[in-house]
Amino acid sequence: MHTALAVLRGLAQDTKNWMMYGLQPFVQHTREEDYYLGSRLGIMEAIKNGTTTIGDYGDPMEEVCRFVEKIGARGNLTQTIREAKHKVYQPGELYQYDRGRGQKSLERNIALFDKWHQKKDGRIRILFGPQGPDFVSEELLLQVQREAKKRDTKVHLHTQQGSRETEQMIKRYGKRTIPWLQERGYLDETLLAVHLTDATEDEAKIVGNSGASMVLCPGSIGIIDGIVPPSVSFQRAGGNVALGSDQAPGNNCHSIINEMKLVSLFNKIKYEDPEVMPAWKALRMATIEGAKALGLEDTAGSLETGKRGDLIAIDLRKAPMQPVYTHPMRNIVPNLVYSARGDEVALSMVDGEVIFREGKFLKVDELEELKDLQTRVLRIGNDAAKDFETFSHLHREFMKEGKL
Repeated sequence: MHTALAVLRGLAQDTKNWMMYGLQPFVQHTREEDYYLGSRLGIMEAIKNGTTTIGDYGDPMEEVCRFVEKIGARGNLTQTIREAKHKVYQPGELYQYDRGRGQKSLERNIALFDKWHQKKDGRIRILFGPQGPDFVSEELLLQVQREAKKRDTKVHLHTQQGSRETEQMIKRYGKRTIPWLQERGYLDETLLAVHLTDATEDEAKIVGNSGASMVLCPGSIGIIDGIVPPSVSFQRAGGNVALGSDQAPGNNCHSIINEMKLVSLFNKIKYEDPEVMPAWKALRMATIEGAKALGLEDTAGSLETGKRGDLIAIDLRKAPMQPVYTHPMRNIVPNLVYSARGDEVALSMVDGEVIFREGKFLKVDELEELKDLQTRVLRIGNDAAKDFETFSHLHREFMKEGKL
């Protein structure tokens, strides 16, 4: 997840240049306090929809750590490490690196690790987060890996995340991302390879065989790129695939229940095979496989003696879960994956402690946490208006034509 971007929900869909022309005109006018508010919104939304472990990635992350601690969720949190200068790049323009910026962002990640890793009896863990192999130099990418291995934590890396990244890598290094990473020893159990949007089936198998895990965000990549990433090939190679919801300007919602449905549906369509990605497998990707990806399989992801008591309760009285069959076949898992919407979650427990029950958070006041949201959104919109008119093409025309 990129929870901070929830403050920009719905602003970057339906365009082939979602990052630069859809998102960047608004990002340039979004302040740290706006992002903190977005994070609170995104985290609460995810918990309401059944998430117990927040895998968040952004910059800065100090306030996110505090909120995850406050609300009682489990957190695997990552500070973005980036060398590429923030600006609106034209399609095909090579990113400009700022080495000082890159080192400072790595130092912030190390400081976050030193302060928060394994806090709250291990409930909060810190990962290392180079934004992508195209957004940092080779030297910094390898330095990040060394720092992560030294601290026995994971590297959260957007990997082969789209044709934009592929073009950057070929222009800079003359190779596609995955072969380039393989040559540098980057594909191993330390790596969380996120998206694989532009990976070929063979490249997915390479990563799947390496010990790295894949984080798949089907809704986001479907909306942003119109692509079904090669998670089935990754799994067939023996790799572990976890589900994520990415960010609200791309995906629009933080609901892992929604992602279970989409990963199953999209792969059935892609392979023209209704037996590909059955409901039970999607459920495992949202639970135990997600825990394995994060190195938490001994702590969370399933209900077993010795684990930490992370669970959700589903209200079977809700219409999408009814009727309930138990013989000769149980239909609870198919209904949860294919018809549930998220509001069937009646209770969430983390570390044996209830944090959400019957629509209410037990440790935070939702209305109080979000009271300034609309005021901040009005300011962001006003400040971004000029850049929107300059850089946004499709959305600008949609607005003029009254289609939005």
